[in-house]
Amino acid sequence: MHGKPANTIPPEILLLAYRSGIFPMADSREDDEVFWVEPRERATIPLDGLHVSRSLLRTLKRGTYRVTIDRAFRDVMLACAAPRADHPESWISERIVESYCALHLAGHAHSIECWLDGEDGSEELVGGLYGVAFDRVFCGESMFARATDASKVALAWLVVLMRRAGAELLDCQFMTDHLASLGAVAMPQSEYLALLGDAMRDAGPGEGPVDLPAAYASVLSDAAVSDGSGADGGGAASPSKVIAQDLTQTS
Repeated sequence: MHGKPANTIPPEILLLAYRSGIFPMADSREDDEVFWVEPRERATIPLDGLHVSRSLLRTLKRGTYRVTIDRAFRDVMLACAAPRADHPESWISERIVESYCALHLAGHAHSIECWLDGEDGSEELVGGLYGVAFDRVFCGESMFARATDASKVALAWLVVLMRRAGAELLDCQFMTDHLASLGAVAMPQSEYLALLGDAMRDAGPGEGPVDLPAAYASVLSDAAVSDGSGADGGGAASPSKVIAQDLTQTS
C-alpha cells in the first residue's frame, strides 16, 4: 500500500458504528473512500458452538504454531489485505489499515498471530486474525493462513480467550461456506442487534469490557503450572494444549 497518509476514521466513530451494528469497507486497496455496511443477514459463531475437527485438535495439542496476541497487529492486517489467488482484490484499504491501527492503540482492536519457529531461531508469521473488541463483543474482521489450519488455530484461541474474558458475542459479519463449516450461524440483522444490545448491557459488580490480553495471560499461566499429565506423557503443557483442553471440556 502506497500513497499519501490515510485520512483515518477516529476511534470513537468506529466504536459508535460497531455499537450500532455497522462497519466500514472500501471498494479496493487503493480507494481512500469508505462506505458503511449494515448487512441484512449477520453471521455469528456461538462461543459454545465452534466446530473443532480432529485434525485441528491434533494441531493444537502438538503446539504446531506459537500463538501471540497483539504482537503484530499491522502485519496481520496487511496479510489479510494481500492479494490471493482466489481473491485478488480486498476491501481493506490503506485508510482502513491506519484507522484500525489507531483503534488498536486505543485498546479496542486486537490481533491473534500464529508463528512457525525455525530451528535456527527464525520465526515466520503464518496465520492470524484481527477484529474489534468492546463491552462483551468481538467483531471479527478478517483472517489469513499461509500454513495448514493456521487461521483455524487463531480462531480456536479467540473463542477460548473470549470465554475466559466473559465475552458473549462473536460477530463474523457475512456468512460464508468456510464460516459455516466452523459453526457459524446466520440470522437477520434485527436478531443480531438484539444480541448486540444484550452484550452491551451495563456491567455489574466486578465486570468490565472484554479483556483478551488478560485472558491470554491466564492461558500462559495455566500452561506454566500444568503437570501435563495424561496420555501424552508428563511435563508442562503447551499453551495450545490448554486451548485444546478448554475446547474439549466445553464443546
